[in-house]
Amino acid sequence: MRAVVQRSLHAQVSIEGNVKASIEKGLVILLGIHESDTHEDIQWLVKKIINLRVFDDENGVMNLSAQEAGGEFLIISQFTLHASTKKGNRPSYSKAAKPEIAIPIYERFLVEMRLELRSEIKSGEFGANMQVSLTNDGPVTILIDSKNKE
Repeated sequence: MRAVVQRSLHAQVSIEGNVKASIEKGLVILLGIHESDTHEDIQWLVKKIINLRVFDDENGVMNLSAQEAGGEFLIISQFTLHASTKKGNRPSYSKAAKPEIAIPIYERFLVEMRLELRSEIKSGEFGANMQVSLTNDGPVTILIDSKNKE
Protein backbone atom coordinates (compact mmCIF):
# COMPACT_ATOMS: atom_id res chain seq x y z
CA MET A 1 0.00 0.00 0.00
CA ARG A 2 1.41 3.35 -1.02
CA ALA A 3 0.44 6.79 0.13
CA VAL A 4 1.49 10.20 -1.05
CA VAL A 5 0.79 12.49 1.90
CA GLN A 6 0.66 16.23 1.28
CA ARG A 7 0.27 18.92 3.90
CA SER A 8 -2.29 21.39 2.61
CA LEU A 9 -3.92 24.68 3.48
CA HIS A 10 -7.00 23.85 1.40
CA ALA A 11 -7.93 20.91 -0.79
CA GLN A 12 -10.95 19.58 -2.61
CA VAL A 13 -11.99 16.72 -4.83
CA SER A 14 -14.59 17.14 -7.56
CA ILE A 15 -16.44 14.58 -9.67
CA GLU A 16 -18.20 15.68 -12.87
CA GLY A 17 -17.83 19.32 -11.85
CA ASN A 18 -19.38 18.85 -8.39
CA VAL A 19 -17.33 19.19 -5.21
CA LYS A 20 -17.47 15.82 -3.43
CA ALA A 21 -15.37 16.82 -0.41
CA SER A 22 -13.09 19.60 0.79
CA ILE A 23 -10.85 20.35 3.74
CA GLU A 24 -8.99 23.31 5.08
CA LYS A 25 -5.65 22.80 6.88
CA GLY A 26 -4.78 19.13 6.92
CA LEU A 27 -3.44 16.18 4.97
CA VAL A 28 -4.35 15.02 1.49
CA ILE A 29 -3.64 11.31 1.16
CA LEU A 30 -3.41 9.73 -2.28
CA LEU A 31 -3.76 6.00 -1.65
CA GLY A 32 -2.60 3.22 -3.98
CA ILE A 33 -3.53 -0.37 -3.17
CA HIS A 34 -1.22 -3.19 -4.26
CA GLU A 35 -2.49 -6.62 -5.23
CA SER A 36 -0.77 -8.17 -2.17
CA ASP A 37 -1.99 -5.68 0.48
CA THR A 38 -3.55 -7.07 3.65
CA HIS A 39 -5.20 -5.83 6.82
CA GLU A 40 -1.72 -5.57 8.33
CA ASP A 41 -0.77 -3.03 5.64
CA ILE A 42 -3.90 -1.03 6.43
CA GLN A 43 -3.21 -0.93 10.16
CA TRP A 44 0.45 -0.03 9.74
CA LEU A 45 -0.23 2.75 7.22
CA VAL A 46 -3.12 4.24 9.22
CA LYS A 47 -0.94 4.52 12.33
CA LYS A 48 1.98 5.92 10.34
CA ILE A 49 -0.16 8.63 8.72
CA ILE A 50 -2.02 9.60 11.89
CA ASN A 51 1.22 9.96 13.83
CA LEU A 52 3.19 11.68 11.03
CA ARG A 53 4.63 14.86 12.54
CA VAL A 54 4.63 17.36 9.67
CA PHE A 55 2.92 20.37 11.25
CA ASP A 56 4.80 23.17 12.97
CA ASP A 57 4.84 23.50 16.75
CA GLU A 58 5.09 26.85 18.56
CA ASN A 59 8.81 27.01 17.65
CA GLY A 60 8.24 26.50 13.93
CA VAL A 61 9.54 22.92 14.01
CA MET A 62 7.61 20.15 12.26
CA ASN A 63 6.75 18.33 15.46
CA LEU A 64 2.95 17.97 15.47
CA SER A 65 0.64 15.44 13.87
CA ALA A 66 -2.32 16.62 11.81
CA GLN A 67 -4.64 15.73 14.67
CA GLU A 68 -2.55 17.70 17.20
CA ALA A 69 -2.54 20.67 14.81
CA GLY A 70 -6.32 20.54 14.32
CA GLY A 71 -5.99 19.34 10.74
CA GLU A 72 -8.47 17.47 8.58
CA PHE A 73 -7.93 14.45 6.30
CA LEU A 74 -8.90 13.99 2.64
CA ILE A 75 -8.28 10.50 1.22
CA ILE A 76 -8.26 9.82 -2.52
CA SER A 77 -7.85 6.39 -4.13
CA GLN A 78 -5.17 6.41 -6.83
CA PHE A 79 -4.20 3.15 -8.50
CA THR A 80 -1.56 4.92 -10.60
CA LEU A 81 0.74 5.01 -7.56
CA HIS A 82 1.62 1.43 -8.45
CA ALA A 83 2.59 2.24 -12.04
CA SER A 84 5.66 0.49 -13.40
CA THR A 85 7.67 2.44 -15.96
CA LYS A 86 10.50 -0.06 -16.44
CA LYS A 87 9.57 -0.91 -20.03
CA GLY A 88 8.65 1.58 -22.71
CA ASN A 89 6.77 4.81 -22.15
CA ARG A 90 3.34 3.50 -21.29
CA PRO A 91 3.03 2.74 -17.56
CA SER A 92 1.89 -0.72 -16.51
CA TYR A 93 -0.59 -0.99 -13.65
CA SER A 94 -0.45 -4.78 -13.33
CA LYS A 95 0.59 -4.65 -9.65
CA ALA A 96 -2.28 -2.35 -8.66
CA ALA A 97 -5.10 -4.30 -7.02
CA LYS A 98 -8.13 -4.99 -9.19
CA PRO A 99 -11.38 -3.37 -8.00
CA GLU A 100 -12.75 -6.57 -6.43
CA ILE A 101 -9.70 -6.59 -4.11
CA ALA A 102 -9.03 -2.86 -3.87
CA ILE A 103 -12.53 -1.61 -3.00
CA PRO A 104 -12.88 -3.59 0.26
CA ILE A 105 -9.32 -2.63 1.28
CA TYR A 106 -9.94 1.06 0.48
CA GLU A 107 -13.22 1.03 2.42
CA ARG A 108 -11.53 -0.71 5.37
CA PHE A 109 -8.76 1.90 5.28
CA LEU A 110 -11.37 4.66 5.58
CA VAL A 111 -13.05 2.85 8.51
CA GLU A 112 -9.71 2.33 10.29
CA MET A 113 -8.82 6.01 9.87
CA ARG A 114 -12.17 7.05 11.35
CA LEU A 115 -11.80 4.64 14.26
CA GLU A 116 -8.24 5.73 15.08
CA LEU A 117 -9.02 9.43 14.77
CA ARG A 118 -12.42 9.17 16.43
CA SER A 119 -13.60 11.79 13.95
CA GLU A 120 -14.87 12.17 10.43
CA ILE A 121 -12.60 12.08 7.41
CA LYS A 122 -13.32 13.16 3.87
CA SER A 123 -12.78 11.05 0.77
CA GLY A 124 -13.16 10.85 -2.96
CA GLU A 125 -15.02 8.06 -4.73
CA PHE A 126 -13.21 4.87 -5.62
CA GLY A 127 -12.87 4.42 -9.39
CA ALA A 128 -14.33 7.80 -10.29
CA ASN A 129 -12.65 10.29 -12.60
CA MET A 130 -11.75 12.89 -9.97
CA GLN A 131 -10.20 16.32 -10.10
CA VAL A 132 -8.12 17.04 -7.00
CA SER A 133 -6.87 20.51 -6.19
CA LEU A 134 -4.82 21.59 -3.23
CA THR A 135 -2.61 24.29 -1.90
CA ASN A 136 0.43 22.32 -0.77
CA ASP A 137 1.77 23.95 2.39
CA GLY A 138 5.54 24.08 2.66
CA PRO A 139 5.54 22.30 0.26
CA VAL A 140 5.48 19.10 2.30
CA THR A 141 5.03 15.84 0.39
CA ILE A 142 5.86 12.45 1.93
CA LEU A 143 5.82 9.04 0.20
CA ILE A 144 5.01 6.08 2.47
CA ASP A 145 5.01 2.46 1.33
CA SER A 146 3.84 -0.33 3.64
CA LYS A 147 6.21 -2.73 1.84
CA ASN A 148 9.22 -0.59 2.93
CA LYS A 149 8.75 -0.57 6.70
CA GLU A 150 12.45 -0.81 7.51
